[in-house]
Amino acid sequence: MENTTGLRESKKLRMRQHLAATALELFLERGFDAVAVADVAAAAEVSKPTLFRYFPTKEDLVLDRFADHQDEAARIVGERPAGQSPVAALRTHFLAALAERDPITGLCDHPDVVAYQRLLYTTASLETRLAHYTDREVALLAEALEAESIPPLPARLAARHLVTVRQELGRENWLRVEAGQSADEALPEAVADAEQAFAMLADGLDRTLPARRS
Repeated sequence: MENTTGLRESKKLRMRQHLAATALELFLERGFDAVAVADVAAAAEVSKPTLFRYFPTKEDLVLDRFADHQDEAARIVGERPAGQSPVAALRTHFLAALAERDPITGLCDHPDVVAYQRLLYTTASLETRLAHYTDREVALLAEALEAESIPPLPARLAARHLVTVRQELGRENWLRVEAGQSADEALPEAVADAEQAFAMLADGLDRTLPARRS
């Protein structure tokens, strides 16, 4: 039974990946608004009802990859070492991701990544739908903070600030790459911006969010 369940889940994952890849190829080729859900279904050789079983909205075909990162901030905070504050943990992680040119930081000049981010940041409906994923990321981070006895309201406010800073830094880095800078050329400014942004948060949040106890 377990083997059967595993095969079924693997098949579902492969279908999700197939649908998302097919959709992204069409969106990048023609533009998001010029491609209908029926076009994606036809290209992927599935019915529209089948497609909607995997992706509730057209926008989710593009944004589904964000689902893999929704618990990232909460996980980083929950796994941070003793003596480190949530702000410091997220700062350290973001700086390390910049050094690795992780696409989630926006500091990645691979053509496929740049094209994807251009699609995201220049399509109004995608940015609107992205709020759904952001809200989930904030909720998960707030839960992690509440687990450390932070009251609900301060936890939600802090989570919103932290998630927003990560997103805005990513957007700023993409703008640099989109303007023609290489990731290597943009790195010093990206690091400086990250240091400043997390320092601004630390000035206020470190008085509310405690360092992890041993």
